[in-house]
Amino acid sequence: MERITVDIVSDVVCPWCYLGKARLELAIAEVQDEIGVDLNWRPYRLNPDIPPEGVDHKAFLEAKLGGSETVARAHGALTQLGQEVGIAFNFDAIAVGSNTLDAHRLLQWAMVEGREVQDRVVTALFKANFEQGRVVGDHAVLADIAVEAGMDRTVVENLLAGDADKDTVLAEIDAAQKMGVNGVPFFIIDGQYAVSGAQMPDVLANAFREIAQLKAEARKGMI
Repeated sequence: MERITVDIVSDVVCPWCYLGKARLELAIAEVQDEIGVDLNWRPYRLNPDIPPEGVDHKAFLEAKLGGSETVARAHGALTQLGQEVGIAFNFDAIAVGSNTLDAHRLLQWAMVEGREVQDRVVTALFKANFEQGRVVGDHAVLADIAVEAGMDRTVVENLLAGDADKDTVLAEIDAAQKMGVNGVPFFIIDGQYAVSGAQMPDVLANAFREIAQLKAEARKGMI
C-alpha cells in the first residue's frame, strides 16, 4: 500500500477549514483500502490583527464581510454544507472572535506527541469554536482541550504562560504565504502537489489515487 502525507494549512476559526477537514476525512475513508494517508496540521491566521483578548465576533464579521445580510447568507450556506458532512455549525453561539496564535502553538506541541494527538486537538478546537461557542484564544479552554486529547495540563499551562514557539508558528505562516498560500484550507500532498479550498471528497480521493500511482510508477522506474 502506498503512503502519502497531507499537510493541511488551516486556521481553527475558518469555517471552510472545518468543512474541508470533514470532507478530507470522507476522502481518506474512500481510499483507506488502497492508500495510507498521514496528516499534518499547519498554521495560518485569517485574522492576525485580532488582539489576544479577542473581539466582538458579530461586529467584526459584519465589518469584514460588509454587513449583517452578507454574514447571514454566508452562515446559512455554511450551515447547510456542514449538515451534509456531520458538522453542526452554531454561529450564533460564537460571541468572541479569537486570536488563534496560542491555538496554533498548542497544535505544535500536540504534534510532538504524535499525529493522533494533534488530530484530536484540532478536531476539538474546531468543535469548540464552531459548535460550542467556546473561546479558542482562552488559555483555560486550550488547557481543557489539551487534557481531553491526552496531553499534560501543567506542561501546557506553563508553555502557554510564556512565549514558547510563537516565533516558530509565525515563521511557518510566513513561509506558507511566501509559497503562495493566501487562503485556507490549503492541502499540500507529499510536499509537492497543492489542492486549494474545501474540495469535495471525490476530488481529494482522486488526487490521492493519482499521486499514489505516480509514486508507484516512480519506484518501478528506479528498480
